[in-house]
Amino acid sequence: MINRIADIGRGGLNLIEAYGKAGILLYRILFRWPRITKNFYYVVQQIFAEGVLSLSIIVVSGLFIGMVLALQGHHTLVKFGASMELGPLVALSVLRELGPVVTAILFAGRAGSALAAEIGLMKATDQLSSMEMMAVDPIARIVSPRLWGGFISLPLLTLIFNVTAIYGAWMIGVQWLGFDSGAFWSNMQSSVDFHVDVVNGIWKSVVFGFVVTLIAVYQGYFAEPTSAGIARATTRTVVYGSLAVLALDFVLTAMMIGGW
Repeated sequence: MINRIADIGRGGLNLIEAYGKAGILLYRILFRWPRITKNFYYVVQQIFAEGVLSLSIIVVSGLFIGMVLALQGHHTLVKFGASMELGPLVALSVLRELGPVVTAILFAGRAGSALAAEIGLMKATDQLSSMEMMAVDPIARIVSPRLWGGFISLPLLTLIFNVTAIYGAWMIGVQWLGFDSGAFWSNMQSSVDFHVDVVNGIWKSVVFGFVVTLIAVYQGYFAEPTSAGIARATTRTVVYGSLAVLALDFVLTAMMIGGW
């Protein structure tokens, strides 16, 4: 019994320690904004590495998700004689939920894991320590550009995912099932509100991008400097990032629906 209580206490202390480290890391990042003349190039470089190189998986996933959603939506709507509402169904589902959530999870799996592994490897090979010996702050040079690169990249990837998914639904609905193209787009436009649907979805992606990238750089920066430690940090990045996205999606949706 005493051992169980000790394990619970030890786990609680470890959790508090982890939150404390994450808070200190975030504080150090926020007070080291990338200098336009010095570190802006590194931020652009990370936008390319985290955003542009993730385009292929985002576009392919968005296309097939939109196609599957159109097929499933038509199969259900036709039972109620509302097949012409396929456009609004796909648009609202993608813009409000699927776009931000799926993009963030894919981003955590592709870019987040790469960030954690890269920073963890730098720590294992003493590159971060070498920077400190040369009076170069590794937070400002390594961690901060990667955080801001992910923060900027994920909303843009979400927009691309949304457009691709809707295009995939149009291909199925109009080109395959034979719906009228004008009715498909007009019904979608009349049902989608820019502020409620589009802007709220983008706000979700902004929050997801910041949280997922922060988890990735935290796991990499505080990873054990061994191959097993880097592997655990990479796994934790994907798992914690995905769980954080799903939990935050519920909180943000409740706030947006409730008008908080």
